[in-house]
Amino acid sequence: MNQQSNVAPPTLLPGFTGRCEVLVDEHNTAPHTGKLSTPSMIRAMEQASQRAVLDYLPPQQSTVGFEVNVRHVATADKGVTVVANAELEKVDGRWLYFKVEVLDGERTIGVGTHRRAIITLPPDATNRGGGDDDNRHEL
Repeated sequence: MNQQSNVAPPTLLPGFTGRCEVLVDEHNTAPHTGKLSTPSMIRAMEQASQRAVLDYLPPQQSTVGFEVNVRHVATADKGVTVVANAELEKVDGRWLYFKVEVLDGERTIGVGTHRRAIITLPPDATNRGGGDDDNRHEL
């Protein structure tokens, strides 16, 4: 794979945002608490980041996450819909730097940073990523 082909296109700019809504239910809660699990919160952050940039990449490219630095600062109960937001802060070649957060209304559930890398998909790829159509997180 030619690494040069993985460089961000000039149309990919800081300030792009992505969003992922998640209904907290039995599929994404920690069994011992009944609250939104940290892995599910992180998955929503990653999906929001992917969605911020995917439409701006050529069809043969996507991104993969490789670094997550977040704090899970509050709980979210079953039945609540939380919103993950991601903002592209920096583009450095193939490396993408995001600010991420998860909110329950005005209340912060999680906050931090996330890094992704642009990749060239194999010719037989049938999915570019971006998350579940129904926004349900089953771990």
